[in-house]
Amino acid sequence: MPAAGTWVKMAVVTVATCVGGPALVYYVTPTEEELFKKYNPELQRRSLENRQARQQEFDDYVNKLKEWSRSDKQIWFAAEEMAEKARIEQKDKILDEQTKLAAEVERRRKEMRDSTVK
Repeated sequence: MPAAGTWVKMAVVTVATCVGGPALVYYVTPTEEELFKKYNPELQRRSLENRQARQQEFDDYVNKLKEWSRSDKQIWFAAEEMAEKARIEQKDKILDEQTKLAAEVERRRKEMRDSTVK
């Protein structure tokens, strides 16, 4: 059995590693503001312009996750159902637009026929 001094040394090394490692990473990692200041002016301008849109997209995604989690189904199945529903709505919207365009084309053809007959 090793001496008590060896146990104390190993305890100190363990604590230093377990506490010091993450502390070092925290100390060395730059903040978002420091990173932003290192951008060139063009990237800073672009980042500021897109910030609101990115925040809105993130908020929308979080709200969707909350909605999916309310379901008794697993989240990925709820997300799949929502995507399928969106695809069907998009398809219906496209069909409605095509129907309206076809009706408009037919109306114009009829107007042209009537105008040439007179």
